[in-house]
Amino acid sequence: MPRNRKVLAGIAVGVVAVVAVAVTATGRHATTAPAAAALTEVHGVIGSEKSDFFADPQVVDELAKHGLKVDADPAGSRQMATSTDLSKYDFAFPSSADAAERIQLARKVGAAKYTPFSSPMAIATFAPIVDLLTAAGVVTPGPTPQFDVQKFLQLAEQGKQWNQLPGNTSYAVPKNILVSTTDPRTSNSAAMFLAVTAYVANDNSTVRGGTAEDYAVSRISRLFTRQGFTEPSSDAPFKDYLANGMGPAPMVWIYEAQYVDAAAHGALKPGMVLMYPKPTTMSQHTVVPLDDKGDTLGKLLTTDPVLQQLAAEHGFRPTDQSLFTKVAAAHQVPVDADVLNSINPPDYDTFEHLLDGVAKAYS
Repeated sequence: MPRNRKVLAGIAVGVVAVVAVAVTATGRHATTAPAAAALTEVHGVIGSEKSDFFADPQVVDELAKHGLKVDADPAGSRQMATSTDLSKYDFAFPSSADAAERIQLARKVGAAKYTPFSSPMAIATFAPIVDLLTAAGVVTPGPTPQFDVQKFLQLAEQGKQWNQLPGNTSYAVPKNILVSTTDPRTSNSAAMFLAVTAYVANDNSTVRGGTAEDYAVSRISRLFTRQGFTEPSSDAPFKDYLANGMGPAPMVWIYEAQYVDAAAHGALKPGMVLMYPKPTTMSQHTVVPLDDKGDTLGKLLTTDPVLQQLAAEHGFRPTDQSLFTKVAAAHQVPVDADVLNSINPPDYDTFEHLLDGVAKAYS
C-alpha cells in the first residue's frame, strides 16, 4: 500500500476509535445523568420575598438530592388567596396563616399545612430618619430602634409632613409622614401593616365586631390611600429601597428576612437601618399543599436541616431560631432576637372585613 494510503487508513482508524470512545463516554454519561431527568417537578406560587430562596443554587441542589425540582411563580399572598388560578399548581406558599386558611377554604383542600419559617414585620429606613423621629418622640433609639406605632398614628392623623418636624434639615420635604407599604388588596405584607395599625387604633386591643371594624378602618385607611401607587407584592418596594435611597420612600414596611438577607449578601449601603415597629406581628410563611407533590415539598422544607439552614441564610427564622441569630451575628446585623412586643392578627372574618373596608376607601 502506498505511503499516503497507509496514512489515510490510519487516520480513518483513529477517527473510528475516537467516535467509539465518544459513543462509549456518551453511553456512560447517559447511564449516570438520569438524575436530572428523574427529578419530580413541583409547581407552586409563592410570596415574592421567597423568590431568592428558591433561586439559590444551594437550595436547588438540596431539593434535587431529594428528587425535586421546584418551579415557582411569585404573587402577592392575598392575590393568590383571592384571584390566582391555583388549579395548575402543586402548592401555594403565602406569607401568612390567614392567607393560607383562605386558600384552604377556597380550594377545599385538607387541613395539612406547613410553616417552615417565619419573619416579623419590620421597617427599612435610614439613620437620618431615625434621628428625626427620635426627636419627634416616635422612635426609641438603640441597637434595634423601636418605632412607636401609636405616636406615628397620631402624626399621620394630624396630616404632619416631614418638613413640619422641628429642626429637620436632613429630609425637609413636603410629603406626609407615612410608612410605604404594598397594596393591601393583593399583598400580605400590607395586610400585616393593617393588622398592626388596626390593633393600635382600637386602643391596643384586638378588633372584634362591626363597630370596632368601622372605627379602625376610619382611622387607618388614610395610611394606605395617601401613599399613591403601591406595588402588588413585597419584592419591588424593598429593591427600590436598596437602589434609590430615602428620597422616594424614607420608611418601607418589610419582612425582617428581606433586610437580613440583603445584609448577608452585601446589598446594604451605609446609613441603612432596620427598625422594629412597636407592636409588630409575625408573618408565618405557610405551605399549603394542593396535591401529594406539594405535601412532600412542605414536609421537606420544614424538616430538612440543610434547607432550614439555607432559610436562615436568607434571613428567615426557621424552626430552630438559633440558626437565624447565628446568621445575623455573623453579618453584624442587629436584630430583635425575641420580638416580645408582637400581636396576633384578628380572626379570619374580621381580617377580611378590615381588608375590604380599606379596599373600599381607595374608591
